Amino acid sequence: MACFLVPAGEAVVTTVVQKVVENRAKKAGGERAKKTGLSWSRRLGWLNKLLWGGTILLALEHIWHGEVVPWPPFLTAMNNPAEVAPMLNEMATIGVAMAIFVTIIWAIIVLIVELRAKAMPQAKASPAGGGG
Repeated sequence: MACFLVPAGEAVVTTVVQKVVENRAKKAGGERAKKTGLSWSRRLGWLNKLLWGGTILLALEHIWHGEVVPWPPFLTAMNNPAEVAPMLNEMATIGVAMAIFVTIIWAIIVLIVELRAKAMPQAKASPAGGGG
């Protein structure tokens, strides 16, 4: 029904946070990237792409099934007061679970990038050709 609104809300918040981080970095004279060479605004950009992409796909799926329409109240569940409670329940369970899952996947991606960046100098220090 409206589960896609929760990740959409998170996407709005993270987009604003990303813009604030970018603006602060520009005022500070350039962003200090850690060993990975990736700034936090870029990492937040990954999260934004995951969230906005999922939101768009879910919205299209809901439009396809007639749950979202281009006229007010936009969500067909809002037409019948008896359907509002199940809609809010879906948003609280499915929507929140999707948003948390996407954020956890993003955190794992960032962790992998950090771990690989820490391992890179060690790989460069080993002699070419391996050996053993």
